[in-house]
Amino acid sequence: MKKLVIALQSLFSRKRLMGKRVFLRPPKRRDAIKWQKLRLSSKSFLSPWEPKWDASSCSRRSFMRYLKNSSYLANIDRSYSFLIFKEDDKELIGGINVFNVRRGVSQSSSIGYWVGKRHSRKGYMYEALKILLPSLFIDLRLHRIEAAVLKHNKPSRKLLEKVGFTEEGICRSYLKIDGKWQDHVMYSLIKKEYEENSGRTRVI
Repeated sequence: MKKLVIALQSLFSRKRLMGKRVFLRPPKRRDAIKWQKLRLSSKSFLSPWEPKWDASSCSRRSFMRYLKNSSYLANIDRSYSFLIFKEDDKELIGGINVFNVRRGVSQSSSIGYWVGKRHSRKGYMYEALKILLPSLFIDLRLHRIEAAVLKHNKPSRKLLEKVGFTEEGICRSYLKIDGKWQDHVMYSLIKKEYEENSGRTRVI
């Protein structure tokens, strides 16, 4: 059983997930320039929702460090990174990170996401999450997925609720975002509830 799980995790770390308008895949070297341009052009849009960063955080060296770290963490089953692309023209529009993977009695992880300014409010992230979530429960054998959102980030909270997450409560001074320790609302999605709400066959 353990060998099967390891094989599934290895496959997931290289997986390409397809949707109608977007697809997800792990980052590659050739994504560096697209990633740099999108992050820099969206800095004022993203900064209020992320840990503090500047232009140097978008250098090619930073991307290669991110790429190397992503590969290492996926290999040890701690974190999985995906970039999101439009299906029609292959334009990079954002990313999703599955991190803090915990095994044993937990079988859970956290999830975070971002989208470039010009691609926001178009339903792309909703589709991306709908593509990814089944794989987290099936390929990674997770039982619970968590997401922490700033209290005043209403669009992100609405998105999580739309894909099936449930609000659990406030985590005080939870993360240092945009240079300040801020309260977050914790959301969760449980495998059994997801399967019941989506009409999926239960995963054993």
